[in-house]
Amino acid sequence: MQVQSESKPYDDINITPMLDLAYVLLVIFIIMTTATVQGMKVNLPKASAAPSLAQQTTKAITVANDGKLFLDTIPVTLPELEQRLVQQRALTPEFPIVVRGDAQTQYQNVVDVLDMLGRLNFTQVGMATKPVAR
Repeated sequence: MQVQSESKPYDDINITPMLDLAYVLLVIFIIMTTATVQGMKVNLPKASAAPSLAQQTTKAITVANDGKLFLDTIPVTLPELEQRLVQQRALTPEFPIVVRGDAQTQYQNVVDVLDMLGRLNFTQVGMATKPVAR
């Protein structure tokens, strides 16, 4: 092992002070970022518990196992369903409809609903299914 003479300049750069500065700057940026996210404290106004005025646009028609029909969660017959959909169309000309049929229901019940939607010229109709478990 050789001992360096005191008059010879250093060949290596000491990066320890530079790393110390980087760590200090990192801590300062972290503290400043969390301080700005919190924001100022204000006394927020209270909102009423009234339901939202926004109306749900998508209608769900459910055909149960025993053949009963539901519009969203309201039980209806096929003529009542047709009447309610015509009323809804008067308010909102275009809205999507999702038909949810039980896997054990008679196929004719679902076809009756789809036939009625076709007669009323609804174009945005979807069928809800479950994904296949793998």
